[in-house]
Amino acid sequence: MAPQVSQKPTRSWRFHLSGGRLCIDFANTVSWRAGGRPIERLAGYADLAAWGRQTGLLTAAEAARLAAEAERRDPDARRALAEGRRIRETLYRIFRALADGRAPAPGELAALNGMLSQALSRRRLVGRGKGFAWSWREDDDPLRRLFWPVVQSAAELLASDDVRHVRACASPTCGWIFLDTSRNRRRRWCAMSVCGNRAKVRRFYARREA
Repeated sequence: MAPQVSQKPTRSWRFHLSGGRLCIDFANTVSWRAGGRPIERLAGYADLAAWGRQTGLLTAAEAARLAAEAERRDPDARRALAEGRRIRETLYRIFRALADGRAPAPGELAALNGMLSQALSRRRLVGRGKGFAWSWREDDDPLRRLFWPVVQSAAELLASDDVRHVRACASPTCGWIFLDTSRNRRRRWCAMSVCGNRAKVRRFYARREA
């Protein structure tokens, strides 16, 4: 079940892409998830298109076209956004369990496998220069095109040795997860610019009061 979150418009929001993998950055599109007032950063389909642009999945022109299509097909866009949030919550529960040292629930993995089957059915090879490259078939459902690379990213991470280094931010109100790629594997914060600096400020004032 998705968290009960504030539905503030977030079109100007600059996403913090500090998770280390595409799937984790998608799971982190709810801010302050562990606190009492989480904020939904995918409040509308335009936010999803903006996330795709910021992650590099979409060019600026592609993001604009996708947002325009969402406006023309508002009911379809709302359903696609709801599906994206469901995918996000499944991924979050899987990776949060791993960060906490628990095995993900079998139902969550089954749900991910169902998503993966749909995503991989849309993979295709296309010519690029003198060679070939992987791409995504989008002619049947462009409003869902962003979900497929996210799901593939999750499957690839889960099947890799890196999955052992999935962590949760040490802030009690944050809830974001990340892949710890630091040299000593002792990273504590989702990002120093967010929770790391907040912790430093709290320690500073605590020392002053002491």
